[in-house]
Amino acid sequence: MSEEHTEQEVHICRGCCGAGENEVTEPEAVETEDFEAEDLEAEAPETAEGEAQEKITVTTGMDLQGSHFIYTQTTEKSIKTLDYDYKRCNGCGICAEICPTKALEMGPLHEIATGLDAPAVMMDLEKCTFCRMCSNLCPVHAITFEAVGEIPDEKRYPKYDAFVKINEKCLPCALCEGACPQDAIEVEFTFPKKEEIAPLKEGAEGEIEIDTEKCNFCGICARFCDAFILLEREPTPDNPVPFEQILVDEDKCDYCVLCQDICPEEAIKVKGERPCEAPKVEGNVKVDELKCTQCARCKTVCPYEAIDLQKPMEGGLDLIETNLKECDPQGCRGCFNVCPSKLWYVPTDPEDPRKIAFAADFCTYCGACVKACHLDAIKVERTDVHHTDIPDAPWAAQWRDAIESLKTGVRKGVDRAIPRETETLKAQKFMGITPPGVDEEMLAAVQAKLEALMPALRSAKVRKLWETDSPKNAAAAVKKKIEG
Repeated sequence: MSEEHTEQEVHICRGCCGAGENEVTEPEAVETEDFEAEDLEAEAPETAEGEAQEKITVTTGMDLQGSHFIYTQTTEKSIKTLDYDYKRCNGCGICAEICPTKALEMGPLHEIATGLDAPAVMMDLEKCTFCRMCSNLCPVHAITFEAVGEIPDEKRYPKYDAFVKINEKCLPCALCEGACPQDAIEVEFTFPKKEEIAPLKEGAEGEIEIDTEKCNFCGICARFCDAFILLEREPTPDNPVPFEQILVDEDKCDYCVLCQDICPEEAIKVKGERPCEAPKVEGNVKVDELKCTQCARCKTVCPYEAIDLQKPMEGGLDLIETNLKECDPQGCRGCFNVCPSKLWYVPTDPEDPRKIAFAADFCTYCGACVKACHLDAIKVERTDVHHTDIPDAPWAAQWRDAIESLKTGVRKGVDRAIPRETETLKAQKFMGITPPGVDEEMLAAVQAKLEALMPALRSAKVRKLWETDSPKNAAAAVKKKIEG
């Protein structure tokens, strides 16, 4: 189901970080009869010949397609699209923190992290200049940018220099695919199965043994022969290996010895008759760049050092012990839910006094867990940002400041020397529609009612009652919360 909202507005480009149509080489003006000549001259410098500036009409719109908010900006020269998938967004807040025009606003992140189905980020289209900063620096690829028309090459805009590359040491095997928390890795084996080169020989006799000390659960034998059963397990932060045991169904085994030949760890011993030469282990490993967050789980489980990886950011993750007294990881699980690396866990050792723990090696330092924790018990520091070069361009300073702010937490923003009131330029005026008036007293009364209601809405018990009990009981609980 799709909902669509389109707003047409003729407005002046704000001139920040290469946003809007100021990416075009020539200066631009606004197509409207309400601006005087001096207004246009104040917004952009005069041309060398003093000629009239090029006029351009900007139309913005928003469409909702499933979990995707599709924002568009259309002019005579280009069509730009920002696709925000709120289901993929983990609420790290980086996009809102670096936005040069403050067009992005964060929602109730703790409530979203603990189950509220709502977008963590909302956009003000009147402020957005489609500069692509949010999409290029989103660590989980929840925002993507596309454009057609007269636009600068995408290489002129920096992005994270982060990657997962499979090198020549890869066999391949099945470990990385099963360990990836984002389902970003796909392994395709291209060597033939045993039944294709040596069909099952009924009544064959022999012996087969697996050395569990040598076996690393690479899964090659199970891919090759149906006699092997590889038992899967749910990877955990303290043990990301996706398999826990390997068994042999001897009713399907004819002791052909071929599994022994292909095992890279020499963990299989077979007494039997070899019908042919074993195939060479071959295949392909594909990494989906839009799903991959470079958490390093794949690199951790790979026994052959076949993965080269660089995270988007470096830093540190820590817990603030003094704020952990009320931590309830079984009830809250906010940090668990938002972490793309799935690095949080509850220690099971009865002698371990910690309420909550994490596997630091998997952290990508996005900071979503910090936003999700209502106790302010989590701390993330960023010490470095891996990014591509920032070319010499009019908007380069804004990108440098944005990237630096990921480490410092301080965003200088955009200095707009010429503030301009644009309310008269809204589409309603050109459509002959008069905006409705606002009763300030009634508005204040409604806001007061909403503020009184917020404590009840923030209560997890009330929300659960609202979802599971009758409307009457839920209303009584809300009333009690407000009054008490």
